[in-house]
Amino acid sequence: MCLGTFMLLTDVTIVNVALPDIRNNLGSSFSSLQWVVDGYAIAMAALMLGAGSIADLIGHRRAYLAGLFLFAAASMVCGLAPNSAVLIVARVVQGVGAAAMSCTAFALLNGAYDGRDRAAAYGVWGAVAGASSALGPIIGGILTDVASWRSIFFVNLPVSVLAIALCWWVLTDGERHGGRVDRAGMTAFTVFAGSGTYALIRANEHGWSNAVTWWLIAVAVAALLVFIAVERSVAQPMLDLALLRDRVFAGVLVAAAALFFASFCALMYTQIWLQSVLGMSPIQAGLVGLPLSVMAFLVSGGIGRYLHGDNRGRIIVWGLCAVGVGGVLGAVLTHGESSWVALIPGFLVIGLGVGLATATLGSAAMATVPWHRAGMATGALNTAQQLSFALGIALLGSVFTARAQDVLADHSVPDAGSAARAVGGGQSAVLLQQVAPEFRAALNDGIRAAAASGVQGTLAVSGIVGLLGAGLALVLMRRRKGEDAENGPGANIVATEEDVLA
Repeated sequence: MCLGTFMLLTDVTIVNVALPDIRNNLGSSFSSLQWVVDGYAIAMAALMLGAGSIADLIGHRRAYLAGLFLFAAASMVCGLAPNSAVLIVARVVQGVGAAAMSCTAFALLNGAYDGRDRAAAYGVWGAVAGASSALGPIIGGILTDVASWRSIFFVNLPVSVLAIALCWWVLTDGERHGGRVDRAGMTAFTVFAGSGTYALIRANEHGWSNAVTWWLIAVAVAALLVFIAVERSVAQPMLDLALLRDRVFAGVLVAAAALFFASFCALMYTQIWLQSVLGMSPIQAGLVGLPLSVMAFLVSGGIGRYLHGDNRGRIIVWGLCAVGVGGVLGAVLTHGESSWVALIPGFLVIGLGVGLATATLGSAAMATVPWHRAGMATGALNTAQQLSFALGIALLGSVFTARAQDVLADHSVPDAGSAARAVGGGQSAVLLQQVAPEFRAALNDGIRAAAASGVQGTLAVSGIVGLLGAGLALVLMRRRKGEDAENGPGANIVATEEDVLA
């Protein structure tokens, strides 16, 4: 389970450090680079709940193995991709396999361990999950520098083979549940996630006044309304909307969405800044994220014994506060003359928050619902994380472009909007080559200031989202007076450890 989780979460961020090389090799545009990242996250977010329903029908072990096979096959196609279109499609298929793997993780862990052994298993799994997304840029940097960007996908193949062999050997299928797959709900939610994210990405290229952008937003809103109507009417919904009336469960989802947005979305833009503007190699840029990864791993691995009773809510809130403070700190320290060192203090604090919150969110989600809703709760939690990540990448792209455009306009750069998108797409060197040698020094100063301003904006927004998420989680997850362990929303959150893990 840890091998699978490591691969699927690492692949959320592993491409960040390789984006400049992908652009140079395939001639990708800024929007194409965003889709290379977002296609994977959207597929995971849109299909997570539906994949969980299918896993209940065919068996969790079988669904997990199918996801591993699909993930491995798509990784091979990614590595062989001749152009951006093939790479994006293969990333989407990768996300489908990752959805099948992710939605079955808790069910398979629950079936393999009992009592306090299960708590220990969650601690180990949480440590891996907490560090995986942060380790992505480091692994990607090493592989891209030593071999090429294609190797970040090929490396999944031997790991997948090992994971599949272990699954055949040690995993068993638990009880299967009858029922029907909510196809209408899956379709509506997929349309909502895809059109909403595409609207944000398109706004980066064509602006918010573009008619197609607003049509896409209208489609996303309509699809969301259809999804809500379907889930309220079908006998076996993909997501029981009654769960959202539980304040504590809603607080866990808010916290999960805020955590992924605030922790990982800005990494794409920091990597572009480090490589295409500051001139760092992929491995050097990847290693800048090492403090975040190490801190997240150490903290996640050390908090397992505290994942019980009322501690969960407090740990999650403190984790989000740390992530928010880390983002704001990074924004304060980053400016036009900054080097990579400006990111380290913020990354350390963000890593602390990631380590506190990641494993705790899974435990809290399981504790807020009846045992027969555990699969649905896991799917909802992972959906909130991945959808937030996909939308966050697109939203921060608009922030980066707007900030960079303002700075470039101040430096009298012609067509500042196009130049800002080029900087965000890792094409700073191309911009410099297009001007006469005597103007390159001035343009380089403008690009450095613009990219730093863009990164500063993405970190600031991420930090604010983390702090707002902490405030909302604090309000939603606090038990009202008169609620106890047997009554009221989120009652299971204060149950005994054995009851919760069962």
